[in-house]
Amino acid sequence: MTTRVIVVDDQAMVRAGFAALLDAQEDIDVVGQAADGDEGVALARRSRPDVVLMDVRMPKLDGLEATRRIVASPGLADHTRVLMLTTFDVDDYVYEALRAGASGFLLKDAPPADLISAVHVVAAGDALLAPSITRRLIADFAQRRPAGRSKPSLRLNALTERETEVLTLVARGSSNSEIAHQLFVAEQTVKTHVSRVFTKLDLRDRAQAVVFAYESGLVTPGE
Repeated sequence: MTTRVIVVDDQAMVRAGFAALLDAQEDIDVVGQAADGDEGVALARRSRPDVVLMDVRMPKLDGLEATRRIVASPGLADHTRVLMLTTFDVDDYVYEALRAGASGFLLKDAPPADLISAVHVVAAGDALLAPSITRRLIADFAQRRPAGRSKPSLRLNALTERETEVLTLVARGSSNSEIAHQLFVAEQTVKTHVSRVFTKLDLRDRAQAVVFAYESGLVTPGE
């Protein structure tokens, strides 16, 4: 299958470079480019891509608000994934973008192979990207920021003991195969548990699961 991608970045050379790199792959088709968040949202709604490669800082509308609008758009919420491009000096935006529904993030200076791999991973729904970096980033903000008004800890009551155990391991960055090994169960069983956790907690993917686990107090920074 071909993964359809749009690139949203206000720097023309960066945007063109990412687009050229991805478009050169046999199984990736860059279907459009946008120079700011407003253009990116409109383009996403028109082209319905599988992945939006989204810069964080842009004029008119930044990547955070653009992500919120894309995730909330009918026809895109269950189909289009947002991959944020960032540098360490804008971690605050990245954290909020993950909460808003982005499926992960990638550092702008990542090697080309990492960008290609990241697009494939996000398109397959297997976020979180760069787990060790992302866990550290989320842990930092979970420690410094209060949880949301929705009291997510109460929602943990909907999970079984095994599902809670699986969510804990997901939040610590374990893959399905690693979780299966730790719990002595089949990988397909882990996939079923993960799917049920997402459904019960109304989560899009592993990125939101990690955020939820920290904000609900299930996992604490430094564990």
